Amino acid sequence: MFKGLPDMKFIQMVAMVFAVATIVVSCKDEIQEEPLDLTKIPVQTIENMNAVQTSNGMLQMRMVSPLMQRFKNDEESYELFPNGFDVYAYNRDGLLETQIRSDIARHTTAAKGKEEKWEAFGNVVITNFIKGERMETDTLYWDREKGRIHTHTLVRMYSPSGYMQGYGMESDEMARNARIHRPFDSYGIISNDSTRVYIDTVNFVGPAIK
Repeated sequence: MFKGLPDMKFIQMVAMVFAVATIVVSCKDEIQEEPLDLTKIPVQTIENMNAVQTSNGMLQMRMVSPLMQRFKNDEESYELFPNGFDVYAYNRDGLLETQIRSDIARHTTAAKGKEEKWEAFGNVVITNFIKGERMETDTLYWDREKGRIHTHTLVRMYSPSGYMQGYGMESDEMARNARIHRPFDSYGIISNDSTRVYIDTVNFVGPAIK
């Protein structure tokens, strides 16, 4: 080997280092960091939520959910209930009259103004315990300002007087006067038995113990 010239192994090692450095720089140039979208990150999270609305000391409404996530952007803010949502509504006598249950719910409020919207999705069940009626659907919209609920999807309603199903439904928020828009394959129960009486098992406490 000639004196003053570097060893061949040393040359190979230097060449390898330059090759690795070139690959690292090249990969680094290709990596582009995506900006973090803060609108997809909840600004507030509440577990085991239990919100209560009262009037003059009387319970009007109760909202229960295992998880609430609040999101916000320039146009609106909304609360998402991804693990289930229950609303309990009470009448003037303090009796539990209506329950609305769904797999997912969302409450949206416009950034400007007071416009708000409630939506429920997946296995929506509306029960009026006073009337003994139960409705099942997939999607439900609730207008709190007007006190109305409605849907455009398939609805099945069970009551002491029969069974109804159809597409589209509208009612007051207590589900006292539900009306199915396009009914089909429904039937009624005709009974002359005067002893047949529906009992509200949710609010019924039975006779006083003597």
